[in-house]
Amino acid sequence: MNVHEYQAKAILSRYGVPVPEGSVAHTAEAAKTIAQDLTGSRVAVKAQVHAGARGKAGGVKLVLSAEEAGTAAEKILGNKIVTDQTGGDGKAVRTVLVEAAADVLEELFVAALVDPSNGMIALMAAREGGEDIEERAAKDKNLLKRIYVSPDTDPSFSQYLQLAHDLGFEDPLSGRLAKIFNALPRALAEHDASLIEINPLALTVDNFFMALDAKMVLDDNALYRHPELESLRDTDDDDPVERAAQSQEINYVGMDGDIGVIVNGAGLALATLDMLRDAGGDPANFMDIRTTALSMNIAKGVDLLLSNDRVKVLLVNMHGGGMQRCDTIVEGIGMSMTRAKRKIPIVMRAAGNNAEFAKQRLKNFGVPFTNATDMADAVNNAVSIAKGGQA
Repeated sequence: MNVHEYQAKAILSRYGVPVPEGSVAHTAEAAKTIAQDLTGSRVAVKAQVHAGARGKAGGVKLVLSAEEAGTAAEKILGNKIVTDQTGGDGKAVRTVLVEAAADVLEELFVAALVDPSNGMIALMAAREGGEDIEERAAKDKNLLKRIYVSPDTDPSFSQYLQLAHDLGFEDPLSGRLAKIFNALPRALAEHDASLIEINPLALTVDNFFMALDAKMVLDDNALYRHPELESLRDTDDDDPVERAAQSQEINYVGMDGDIGVIVNGAGLALATLDMLRDAGGDPANFMDIRTTALSMNIAKGVDLLLSNDRVKVLLVNMHGGGMQRCDTIVEGIGMSMTRAKRKIPIVMRAAGNNAEFAKQRLKNFGVPFTNATDMADAVNNAVSIAKGGQA
């Protein structure tokens, strides 16, 4: 679950990370009022959407007065921000963050994230932050300095101090920076976050560090441990199809292809997508049917695929286990297909618990399908149909 910049800053400030003075506004008049109370000669008005590169898209304005802040907010609010991360449709701006602009000497990059290869927290930092940090880091392997922190033990403060020294800072700046380094892994672990990123972390003219932008991603699966964080979810900014799927016990991510994918199990789903790509196919989605999903949940999930006009064929790749049998999944597919106005071909590979019964059950629904002997057969048939051929 992504949180907005102002929400991430509020969390980080509780861990001692300095952030600019400011507040959020939903109207131009409110933005003007907030700006009037800020100290400093300049004001930043920033669109609050879940996407990077907002500045390039016109979503960040630096102004010199409260009046100009209101005008900037009026231009941003209600419009759409289009970046590489939003897709072509963009994201509508409903909220702006109005804050005091800092006088900056340098821009740094700092991030903490979970490294799945070792189960530790990777703390990364670069002396050169700002836009296009990913591209610059890819070209210069020495740009990012990093240390690893165990989420179960408190590391020595000297680790963070050494990282600050590795970036070229000496006291007192190294000590101030080390305190920020110390805050990020703690905030990450205590909120079950998968990523915290400050870019840029500014070194100001008065020799202090300040988080000018912040990104934070929370693990949805851990929200039951943090019920207070659920209120940070911006449902208006979520993809409506993905949100609908989540409510039906289905993990779903929309893609741009024409092959609808129905799979139970995240690993099996990823393997299916890889095989589709290798075979020249173009998946329309990632779908992982949770073991807690009932047939009615699955039916509504299939409805979402059928509502996508780009989908030309459904590829069903399922493996029945002890908690969810193949016939449970087929019940949902059958219910959706029999009430659907739109009929599209189905290629199905079934294995495991009640696989043969599931095939017969789908026949009983009167839903035609191509039976695949294995995953490769299923993928090749689906790609052939999508390209206008036969299974």
